[in-house]
Amino acid sequence: MKKIIWVYGTIAGCIMGAMFFITVPFWRNGTLNMESGMWVGYTTMIIALSLVFFGTKSYRDHQQNGTITFGRAFKVGILITVVASLLYALSWEVAYHTVSKGFSEEMTKSYVAKMKEEAKNEAEVQAAVAKAEENKAMYENPLIRFPMTLMEVFPVGLLVTLISSGLLRKKEVLPA
Repeated sequence: MKKIIWVYGTIAGCIMGAMFFITVPFWRNGTLNMESGMWVGYTTMIIALSLVFFGTKSYRDHQQNGTITFGRAFKVGILITVVASLLYALSWEVAYHTVSKGFSEEMTKSYVAKMKEEAKNEAEVQAAVAKAEENKAMYENPLIRFPMTLMEVFPVGLLVTLISSGLLRKKEVLPA
């Protein structure tokens, strides 16, 4: 079980982490913005975290003789998710300090511009700017940024784990 967790979790984490570095040129030239980047990011997460399903299926088929309980499938899937999530967050820390320098400033500018469009008066704009600056300062702290990054990906992995565990407990679903 450990080998499956490490192999599938590492592959999923590396796929997600690599996207930080692959998409940088698209951010720089304006092809991606905050909104489209979010869609690319979550699509990549879902694709990479499909390895939770395949890792759990591999465990079921090769180590459990084609049967698995929901609980055992959940355990395998959530551990794959944990490994992938940690690699994702570590990759972001590397990217944040190398290829993605200035991300906080860009995120703040984007948020402020959006709030200026949506605000009804100047007081709302000023409140939004103050909140954006406060969030930016908070995000600079790695003890806050790292768990925030984990919470971007972990819920997606949890959802994929729940779905995979429910499906794979049935022998009829992609039998070995």
